[in-house]
Order: sequence, then structure tokens, then C-alpha cells
Amino acid sequence: MNGQIALMLGQDGMTSGAIYALLALSIILVFSVTRILLVPQGEFVTFSALTMAAMQSGRPVRLGVLVFGLALVALAMDIVAERQRHRRWTVPRTSLALAAHGLFVVGLGLSVPFDHLGLLVQIGFALLTVVPLGPLIYRVFFQPIASAPSLVLLMVAIAVHVALIGGGLLIFGPEGARTEPFSDSVVQLGPAIIASQTLWVIGVSAALTVALWLFFETSLWGKALRAAAFNRLGAELVGISPVFAGRTSMTLAALIGAVSGIVVAPITTIYYDSGFLISLKGFVGAIIGAMSSYPVAALGALMVGQAESFSTFWASSYKEIIVFTLLLPVLLWRSLRQPSVGDDE
Repeated sequence: MNGQIALMLGQDGMTSGAIYALLALSIILVFSVTRILLVPQGEFVTFSALTMAAMQSGRPVRLGVLVFGLALVALAMDIVAERQRHRRWTVPRTSLALAAHGLFVVGLGLSVPFDHLGLLVQIGFALLTVVPLGPLIYRVFFQPIASAPSLVLLMVAIAVHVALIGGGLLIFGPEGARTEPFSDSVVQLGPAIIASQTLWVIGVSAALTVALWLFFETSLWGKALRAAAFNRLGAELVGISPVFAGRTSMTLAALIGAVSGIVVAPITTIYYDSGFLISLKGFVGAIIGAMSSYPVAALGALMVGQAESFSTFWASSYKEIIVFTLLLPVLLWRSLRQPSVGDDE
């Protein structure tokens, strides 16, 4: 290996690590607020990437059908819940708005020729289609069992992940796809030649991280989520709704995943089941951060990206094994520091 190859591998590792860092942050966010280990986080990435690919190839966007179906189920569940709570039939406005939004994206996705429209329009529609899946998945699958033990929540998360993979195969098909890059130019920094798409990935990841920091530090909603993450019972006692906290955290996770899919799709081929490995590598970063420290998780995810990149050069057949082996010393160290943990935690 010479210096030029090392620079190229480091660049690839930085690009992958930036995506894994975002996913690690979203996994920690959802887990700290809801105790849900968000196994289907990677599906937000793949769905947004494949939605962009479908639009650019001139094919109909069918993901809105899934959004509309989940919205109808959520609407029915909310109507029944209101009936049981207040003994009258009422239609919650939020659920009705989500159902209307689902019908809206179905109509646009099946009728509008997005391949003739600009990149910004395609990105906007991809976000409008994928981001609502976050709160809808929480409402339909997790809100009814929000007080269940963590193991039950994990089992449901795995079931949702498997169901979404099947839905992705049905909606997008088995073929992989790659989208057009935002820019074809390259930037030369000394001996390193950096593709502009790599700068887009790193820049968007950094901007999204800063935006999340500002959201949690300055906004009322962000402070409410921090309170719920610090002490769920105490946050509920002071009036912070656990339903609000759960839906908001899942919405942010879906937004992070959707943006990650949009920026990573031009540099790698995405398949309907690619989300599992992507989210699993983000999970490795989250574990390095002890499922609680955002900065340590981000650094751990960057380390995962570098390990994956260099192991691809040295032993490509074992790159996944090498990446996931990073978990072993971390888990051993943490188990020695905390020998006993409560089952519910």
C-alpha cells in the first residue's frame, strides 16, 4: 500500500463513517427516549435511495402506497382509542392529516413524471414520502406496547424490520439502483483527489449534526426530548407526553435516515435489503458510545467506516467480520465496568 491508496481508502472510510455516525445518533436518540432499539433504521436509508432512483429512471413511485396504508391503520386505531377514552366517535386531526398526506403522495408518485423535474424537487418528494413512515411505524407498532419490557420492543422491532424488507422487495423489486451524483467535479487537496459527492456526504452529515445540536439545545421540543431521554417518568410527571416524545424521536430518525439515503445513493448501489447492514454498522457505533454518548458514538462510527474501508483492501472477504469484531472488546470492557444491569434497562 502506498500513500495514494491510503488517502483513497481514508476518503472512502470518512464517507461511510459520516453516514454511520448519523445512523448511530438516530439509534441512540430513539433508544434513549423510547427504549426501542430501532432495527429498521436502515430501511429509511434504502427506501429514500430507491425512491430517488425510481424517480430518476422515470418509474412510478409506489412507496406512497405503504405510507397511505399505515396512515389508514393509524387513523382507525386513533378513532377506536378516542371512542374508548371519551365514549364518542371523533376523528383525530393529526391522524386524518397523515392519511390525507399519504393519499397525496400516492397520487403524485403514480402520476407526476419526476424524471423531467429538477433534483431539488426529487429530494423534496423523497423526504415527503419517507419521513412520515417514522411516526406511523411508531403509532401502529410501538405506541400500543410502549410500556412493554425492552425485550418485547426488540422483538417487535425485528418483526417490523423483516416486514419492511418484504415490502421493499414488493415495491422496488430485487434489482439494485444508484442515483445520479449531485456533481461530477473533483477537488484536489495536495496529493488527494476528492470527488465532490464525497464532500456532499460529509458536508450534509456535518450540517445535519449541527442542526440536531441546535434543535436539542435551543428549541422547546428538543429540550422536551432531552428530558424524556434523561428520565422518562420525570418528564411525564411534568407534562411531557410520552406519545409526543416517541413520535418526534421516530420522525427525526426517519428524517436522518432519508437524508442519509439521498446523499449515499450516488456512490453505492442500494438494494431493497441493504438497510440491515447499514444500520448494523451504525449500531456498532452506538454501542461504542454506550447507547448514550452522542460524541463517542459518532467517533466510533467514523472508526467503523475506516475499519471497513481498509479491511476491504487487505481482506475484502472478511471485511464484515472485521467490522463487527470491533464490538467484542467494547462489550467486554463495558461488561467489566458494569457487571450487573437490571433486566428492564
